[in-house]
Amino acid sequence: MALFITFEGGEGSGKSTQARLLLQRLEGEHIPAVLTHEPGGTALGTELRRALKAKQGARISPRAELLLFAASRAQLIDDLIRPALQEGKVVICDRFTHSTVGYQGYGRGLDLALVQTANSIATENLRPDLTILLDITPERGLTRRPSLEDRFELEDLSFHHRVREGYLKMAEAEPDRWLVIDASLPKDKVSEIIWTRVSRLLASSASLRGV
Repeated sequence: MALFITFEGGEGSGKSTQARLLLQRLEGEHIPAVLTHEPGGTALGTELRRALKAKQGARISPRAELLLFAASRAQLIDDLIRPALQEGKVVICDRFTHSTVGYQGYGRGLDLALVQTANSIATENLRPDLTILLDITPERGLTRRPSLEDRFELEDLSFHHRVREGYLKMAEAEPDRWLVIDASLPKDKVSEIIWTRVSRLLASSASLRGV
């Protein structure tokens, strides 16, 4: 039954809300599942999150930012994600490697090959079974935020448009692994679209295991 599902999207896309709703749906079906997030999910990740998200403080260069995200991710995989998958659980992660490609690659302009190398080292090539992209224009997404709380939200619109373009390119390149949803749809509609796809994955996984 083990599945690894990640949520991606720009600011204000509703990732965290939909990740929690999916966890609740799985628990309602008595399917073992865990929810985590990036950066964070571990003691080290929490410390790195503070540094990476802080509005004020020391400047973080794009390369340093890339490596800090990678360090947080490596710890999260070792401490939580891989053990949970080995126990047969569904793991839901609010952001993963595609955020790094989108934000540090397309957004910051780092070489995409460098970003992919850092991701590969951090994950030991662990890949999600499904990546859910909640797509929304930056203009609309940012208006959903009651206040701009971190360095990324404070970036100019051109940055957020580059991130969105990156996400759409990644989704187009691997349509079987991605589910792209219009995040401006009602919350309940988005949740049902997600559950339809996830339930098919669960059924397929059970069939392969002969359950």
